[in-house]
Amino acid sequence: MMLPRRQDYGNGLRSGPVTSFRSAGSPSSVRRSSTVLPSVLTFLVVVASGGLLLMIEKGMLNSMETPSPRGNARRLELNRESRTHGSDDVDSEILQEIRNRTIRTMCSQKNMPHSIWSLSPLQRKTVLQHILVNEEYRFLYCYVPKVACSNWKRVLKVLSGALKSVDVNIKMDHHSDLLFLSSLKPEEIRYRLKHYFKFMFVREPMERLLSAYRNKFGEIESYQKKYGMEIVKRYRKGLAKDASVKGDDVTFGEFVRYLLDEDVEHMNEHWMPVYNLCQPCAVSYNFIGSYEHLERDSEYVLQRIGAPPFVHFPERQTWYKPVTTETLHYYLCTLPQKLLRELLPKYILDFSLFAYPFPNTTTEHCRH
Repeated sequence: MMLPRRQDYGNGLRSGPVTSFRSAGSPSSVRRSSTVLPSVLTFLVVVASGGLLLMIEKGMLNSMETPSPRGNARRLELNRESRTHGSDDVDSEILQEIRNRTIRTMCSQKNMPHSIWSLSPLQRKTVLQHILVNEEYRFLYCYVPKVACSNWKRVLKVLSGALKSVDVNIKMDHHSDLLFLSSLKPEEIRYRLKHYFKFMFVREPMERLLSAYRNKFGEIESYQKKYGMEIVKRYRKGLAKDASVKGDDVTFGEFVRYLLDEDVEHMNEHWMPVYNLCQPCAVSYNFIGSYEHLERDSEYVLQRIGAPPFVHFPERQTWYKPVTTETLHYYLCTLPQKLLRELLPKYILDFSLFAYPFPNTTTEHCRH
């Protein structure tokens, strides 16, 4: 979570550059470039943040929590009452400073673009299509699939009057009654990026990836047909021309192999890195919330934008199946370690910029 200063909500993060993952050529060249480029950026992050990645690898950030929201509103006080104080606040401030310093330094590199207008057309199209606008409360929300974006869209629809309550039992339409920044004119986009409150939410990269895999390939038939059939035919021996393949039994290892051969800029939004979806260097976000503290951080945002007291963040549905720590460890530990080592660079910026620890898949750890 990234917080503005106590008495200055408008400053937020320094607007800065963003890195292009675009590459051309054969699939192998795409795969190599997507690994090498983040490796260079990793070096910059280590230098810039005083050893952030080393801290992550050593597990020094595991016990840290994201910084607590600041403010005096009653709705925040109700949330604060259930939280502990003391050393947690100190750890939160440390984590906040690590995130701020890392993003500031990464975004200040001279060879990087410094705004969304310096992005490639594809990069700019992606981020503008993922930023939602609310005019009455003057905020921009960059939605990230598998990070509670459906519930946030419900909130936006209630604030705009399209829904009476976030608790209405209807299937979420992810496009109707929502205003996308991409639909506005350039001068309108510039004004809102400069003057509106901007926020997004992040999630542990591998947990988000596993959530997408289990949901899309285990429950959604359209994804099984569009992606599952192709994945099975491409990575399972002897099935390249098998017409009986349904794509409903994709293994996690096959899914990872598919990701390794994909250019991040052309990925489906459900497994595209958060960095590429929301461009936290090109857009100066005032607040970056964490899925791990979703209720607390969401309450802060609602207070910050001045939402009416009756508007609350929706509770998780009863059918929701969370990705537990044990489940994530099981999938990662049963994955060939060579695949995992090749996969992590694809999401290196999500790990490093948002200070998530690398998954522990040592033999000793996985044995338990």
